[in-house]
Amino acid sequence: MLSYTPAEAQQLPLYRIPSLFARVDGLIAAESTRHGGVSPAPFAALNLGINTADDPANVDENRLRFVSAIGAGGFGFASAHQVHGTAVLHATEAGRYEGYDALMTNVPKLLIGVTVADCVPILIYDRGQRAIAAVHAGWRGTVGRIVQETLTRMQQQFGTRPTDCHIYIGTCIDQHAFEIGPEVAAQFDASLTHTDPQTGRTCADLKRANMDLCLAMGVPAAQIEVSPFSTVVNNDDYFSYRAEQGQTGRMLAVIGLKTT
Repeated sequence: MLSYTPAEAQQLPLYRIPSLFARVDGLIAAESTRHGGVSPAPFAALNLGINTADDPANVDENRLRFVSAIGAGGFGFASAHQVHGTAVLHATEAGRYEGYDALMTNVPKLLIGVTVADCVPILIYDRGQRAIAAVHAGWRGTVGRIVQETLTRMQQQFGTRPTDCHIYIGTCIDQHAFEIGPEVAAQFDASLTHTDPQTGRTCADLKRANMDLCLAMGVPAAQIEVSPFSTVVNNDDYFSYRAEQGQTGRMLAVIGLKTT
């Protein structure tokens, strides 16, 4: 149950900028909240998800508000219909593509982004080659090491070095709420799961799992930022598919280069 009134919610921020990227010249990077949009419940209010039962006109208006607010009104936008896989798209122009869970580019004024409502959004900025990526990592993408696949593809395409990368691991379901069954738990390293002895519930830590994958690729710890927020604990501010039993909106995590 949301604790904000509609009037109060309109005064709250539409987005948050990762502090890691806040002072990087020529870069736009942001993660939306659920505030400041026009969608009615259960999508209230800034639903940015195309694949929801919300009125498409509401989503269009919400996306316009979000993109304008972050200063990317003149940018093209590339995104994908996400399938919980590990395929990475080298995006060179605006469009909505099929079957990818990560996008990378070095094209200026091309915003790339992923939609989430519990899964992990990951934004990557390579300061050496001026290349970027946006990654959607659910549990399947996480155990499939999609963030490592993205960094590898960036190395091949742009000459990216992990030591030059700054990575934001965004707001998602937290390690106390992401309950999984034994068949899923078996796919995670034991250090990333914990079982409550009282309830028998096993949960996994998606943020830490993806951080460990970045560290293993050689990204310095000081260049990784992890969101302190949870889609479940902070459900007033973020959409959560699980907490809202599937009837909810979607956030966007986006990144774009202003110039080459």
